[in-house]
Amino acid sequence: MRTSNALDLEHGVFTKRSPRAIARSLKRSAEHSRRRKSAPFRSAMSMLNFHINRGGKGLSRSQREVLERAKGELRKLYGRKPDARKTHARTRAPKSASR
Repeated sequence: MRTSNALDLEHGVFTKRSPRAIARSLKRSAEHSRRRKSAPFRSAMSMLNFHINRGGKGLSRSQREVLERAKGELRKLYGRKPDARKTHARTRAPKSASR
């Protein structure tokens, strides 16, 4: 993440104990960064997801929970629905059981 072209992050942002503090820091970084390539919300959420996925089993359970809650806080800060996830409607009819 040091060489990422996505955002200029505050040092130690992902080690904070407060989900709100993490979300606020990511929002601030996303809105002030000149290196991001998409909307501030997408960049901030992407960086948070990247850190969670990259941390994998190396993250403690408590830190993973803090980071997961930070997603909800980030959504709130941007006025998005909590736990809103993209859903795609099926474009094709379901396959029938008989052929």
